[in-house]
Formats: sequence, C-alpha cells, structure tokens
Amino acid sequence: MRAAAKGLAVTGVLVFTLFPVYLMIVTALNGEANAGSRTLWPDEWTLDNFAYVVTEGGFGRYLTNSLTVALATVLAGALLALLAAVAVARFRFRFRTSVLVMVLIIQMVPVEALVIPLFIQARTMAMLDTLAGLVVVYLAFSLPFAIWTLRGFVAAVPVELEEAAYLDGASWGRMFRSVLLPLVAPGLVATSVFSFIVAWNEFIFALTFMSDDQNYTVAVGLRRFFGQHATDWGAVMAASTLITIPVMVFFVIAQKRLTDGLVAGAVKG
Repeated sequence: MRAAAKGLAVTGVLVFTLFPVYLMIVTALNGEANAGSRTLWPDEWTLDNFAYVVTEGGFGRYLTNSLTVALATVLAGALLALLAAVAVARFRFRFRTSVLVMVLIIQMVPVEALVIPLFIQARTMAMLDTLAGLVVVYLAFSLPFAIWTLRGFVAAVPVELEEAAYLDGASWGRMFRSVLLPLVAPGLVATSVFSFIVAWNEFIFALTFMSDDQNYTVAVGLRRFFGQHATDWGAVMAASTLITIPVMVFFVIAQKRLTDGLVAGAVKG
C-alpha cells in the first residue's frame, strides 16, 4: 500500500512537471495554434512555426547571440573563479576575510537595484548595445557564487598532493593542470551550469542594454511574438522549445559531473 502511494505521488509529480513541456511542444507543432486551437493532440502536425521563428522571426540570430554570451560567460567565469578560489583558499593575505565577506554581500544585492548604475557605467565605457557588455555584467553576478563554491573544493584538496608534485619537479602550472584541476572539476561543472543559466535566462539587462534588435538574446527576442492585441502562440511555443533545447543538451553533457559536484559541495569546505 505504501509503495503504491509512493508510486502515485511520483507519477503526480512527473505529470505536474512534464505537462507544461508537453503542452509547449504540442502547441509548437500544432498547425492550427494561431487559429485559437487548444488541444492536447492536434489534428494537423507541422514544422511551419519553427520555420517562421527561425527565418522571418530572426530567432536564429538571437540563439547565436545567447550562445555566444553564455559560452563566453561560462569560460571566462570558470577561469577567473578558479584562480580567485585558489587565491583565497591557499594564500594568506591582508583583507582575505573581507574579500570573502564582500563576495557574499554582492549576492544579497537585488538585481533591480543595479540596473541604472550599471547602465550608466556601461554607457560611459561605450559597452551599450554590445554582447561584450552583457558578458561583463553576467560575470559580475555569477562570479561570487562560483568563487565561494570553488573555494570549498580547492580547500578540500590536501596540500600534501601539491607539495608532492613540486618534489617531483613539477612547476606551478603543471601542478595546477595535473593535480588541482582534475580534483576540482566537479565544482567547475556545477558553477559552469549556474553561470550558463544566469546568462541564458537573464532578461532585464539584455533588454536595458540592447537597442539594436540584431543584438537581442533569446529572452528579449521572444517578445517579438507577443502582440498588443493578439499573440502568435504557435511561434511563442516554437521559440520557447528552441530556447529549452540548448539548456537540456548542456545539462545532459554535464549531468554526471554536476551530480558529483553538488554532492561533494555539501560535504567539503
């Protein structure tokens, strides 16, 4: 009886979680979606909504922009966060504790409170309407979490392993690549997933910083299919499906490392 109740509960959770995804895909493939058809199994299946979104809707360009920004944020964030984590975990320097406290305080500041100051700063630095400006902003928001998380992984690596590498004649760079990097790789994957999500889903700064629609990201580009008096639901759902696919692929690739990183992060540091 208890097993049946658990099975029913799990089934209910799965249906509650997956039904919106199913409805999104079905509507995107529904040839009558724009005519007001709301059905769980359309009579007419078509890829016209996807073709319209990518060609006439210009969504291919938005996907390219978002992938560029997200990957740049992940790569730059992983490098900077790892180097900063090594610094605060391995070296003793003045204001070290203050740096760690400031990292936490930055996480507490609401994003909305920083829109105007960052906009003014980006305008001063001529970084408005550029993808590089978005990358810098997203790095500022993802780095504190990444540094704090990776610090625990670096601190958990025994110093004796590094010293043994030095005794074998390894330079700091060789020790970093061959000893430290493989051991903190699960943490790097976990923080990279966080950075990717931040850059991929962010809307406020992408909307505020961009005036040229050629530089829009997917979050902002999705607005094109919402009209003042009518909404192209077929195109909206097709675009939403295209937005979801890269995130799912990224999660599938990083799944094992991500699980290892989350579990290890709960017991290390």
